[in-house]
Amino acid sequence: MSGTLPSKTLREIDAEELSQTNPFMKLVRDQKIVEVPELTLESGVTIHNFPIAYKTWGNLNERGDNCLVICHALTGSSDVSDWWGPLLGDNLAFDPSRFLVVCLNSMGSPYGSFSPLSINEETGRPYGPEFPLCTVRDDVKAHKVVLDSLGVKGVACVIGGSMGGMLALEWSAMYGEDYVKTVIALATSARHSAWCISWSEAQRQSIYSDPKYGDGFYSLNDPPTSGLSAARMSALLTYRSRNSFEKKFARRIPSAEHSNKVARPTLRKPTTVSEQALQIHNDGHAALRTSHQKRSSVSSSNSTDSARSLSSNTSLSSATGEVKEVKPAQTFFSAQNYLRYQGSKFINRFDANCYIAITRKLDTHDLARDREEFEEDIDVVLQSIEIPALIIGINSDGLFTYSEQEVLAENMPNAHLEKIESPEGHDAFLLEFKLINELMIRFLKEELGAFMAAPPHSWKNDAPIDSQAGSVFGEAEEVTNW
Repeated sequence: MSGTLPSKTLREIDAEELSQTNPFMKLVRDQKIVEVPELTLESGVTIHNFPIAYKTWGNLNERGDNCLVICHALTGSSDVSDWWGPLLGDNLAFDPSRFLVVCLNSMGSPYGSFSPLSINEETGRPYGPEFPLCTVRDDVKAHKVVLDSLGVKGVACVIGGSMGGMLALEWSAMYGEDYVKTVIALATSARHSAWCISWSEAQRQSIYSDPKYGDGFYSLNDPPTSGLSAARMSALLTYRSRNSFEKKFARRIPSAEHSNKVARPTLRKPTTVSEQALQIHNDGHAALRTSHQKRSSVSSSNSTDSARSLSSNTSLSSATGEVKEVKPAQTFFSAQNYLRYQGSKFINRFDANCYIAITRKLDTHDLARDREEFEEDIDVVLQSIEIPALIIGINSDGLFTYSEQEVLAENMPNAHLEKIESPEGHDAFLLEFKLINELMIRFLKEELGAFMAAPPHSWKNDAPIDSQAGSVFGEAEEVTNW
């Protein structure tokens, strides 16, 4: 790094040491982790000596004001090159030859920052479900400490989509034009809606219902994977649109290529109609361990007693017949296979308590909350954000609707609204790279002309852009022919 010297250097933490209790950290390559001495959270809890992970590309200028802060979404990481890679590089929207590009990992995430996987010094064990509530504002305050340590004197632009957009808006509301010069927010909101809160609750309940959850006191060697997988599946339905799923999957059966991506138990060929019905009924039940024979022996006496107690007017049905080689009605579809694959992939890269903690964070998001100087009026708060803003919405987004982007643009005095016409729903902000890159560059040239017109500088980093690496955290995965 060149230019302004850090005002207060933070102690760097050995990532390898932290990964002994948090295996998910190893999924993020070449990030730095620093120790923040102290922060009082909005809840009133003061945390000490906690980690924040981040990655940078490019160099800080002499004035310390050419910083681009990129804020990640719910399950993202500090590695922008992984999930927004097509926007990062020379002469792209996130240009390391002109800016210091910084992405900081949010608290609650399993990818290096303070989270339920962090060790509580008072107990000597991971916080787990005792992890204190962290809000979007808490993230911004913690991240500001890290930027100060890097010598950042001003942020040229703060950029984020979805949860990242919440952080971008909070940066703007908390620090304003004296520190943040411009903001780009995509597919986000001024406050978390009842619709979004309800989806978060449904996902948490999926985790709670897993017998392995144990109130959050589970072992990482045997976590509640079924519940977390189910939570991820339902989340995916909110990230895409109905038309997107219909076009990509319809009622097709899984292709030979993709059917092998999801492990399905090897079951013996059914010999009775009861066994056949059982296999169809429980297809997809990953935790199924009990055979039909064992269940029958346990329940037969109870069932017989129950049947005898029924009145003579009650109809008792039976299913009989031979299991023949006939073409049955289709019960396994490519859409199911895709969701199961995504669920099984997700449990290998995320932690259930972390998922609960971050969805709680989303629920707390409200720019007007506790801003008494604006009488907690969301419109007045937005009207106070006078920095130039680019608001990008998606016409098919059913989670953070386009109308919510209109509210932002209508109230923020210097905001410009752009609409992405895409069938992909909310995830379009992670998929429509070319258009988003064009919109961002146009905005940055208009509002940060001096930075964009300056001659590019060579840069070298310990964390190079690896365009050949497969995405761990991104959503740009081909979903056709499933």
